[in-house]
Order: sequence, then structure tokens, then C-alpha cells
Amino acid sequence: MSDFVWPTILIANAVIVVLVAVLALWMIHRNKKSGYPTHDERTLKISGRAAIGTYYITLVFMVSLTLFNIFGTEFLDWPQLEAGWAIIAIMLVMGISNALLSWYYSRKGDL
Repeated sequence: MSDFVWPTILIANAVIVVLVAVLALWMIHRNKKSGYPTHDERTLKISGRAAIGTYYITLVFMVSLTLFNIFGTEFLDWPQLEAGWAIIAIMLVMGISNALLSWYYSRKGDL
């Protein structure tokens, strides 16, 4: 049974990636045909501020993970954090913080 699950998941992931790419290309094409610019000054400013904020949030999160790992293993006798889970957590924090900051700055109005 376990041999059947992984090929199905890999195929489903590939289909999802292709569908998202097609949707993104279709939206870009639709916006170009309707006359909307893909990047203007405001969107560049929003994405820049969101990227800087994401960088600092991720940096603080990585430092806190490192301190958690050091103090947890040295002083509290906790098991060491595995690298795979740490990378997944960092990627989630990075993606979610970028999405939230982009949303916040786009709703804010005047930058």
C-alpha cells in the first residue's frame, strides 16, 4: 500500500504546480490585454517594503530557532531540532509573513 501512495502524491503535486502556473500566466495575459500595468511605482514600493519586513522577521525567527536549539539541548536536555523541520518552519514563516505584509501594505493606502 505504501508503494501506491507516493506516485499518486507526486503526480498530484505536478498537476497542481502546472495548474497554478497556467492560472498565473492567464491572469498576467488578461491584465496586459485590459491595459493594467504589471508593475507600477506603488506595487514596487509595496513589494519592496514587504520583502524587507519579511527579511527581518525571518532573521529574528532563525536566530530564535538557533537559540532555542542551543539552550534547549545544553541546559534543558531537550532533543535537538531536526534540520528538515527547521527549514519547513522557516519557509512557512517567510511565505506567510510576506503574504501578510504585502496584504497589509496594499490595504494601508499611503506609503
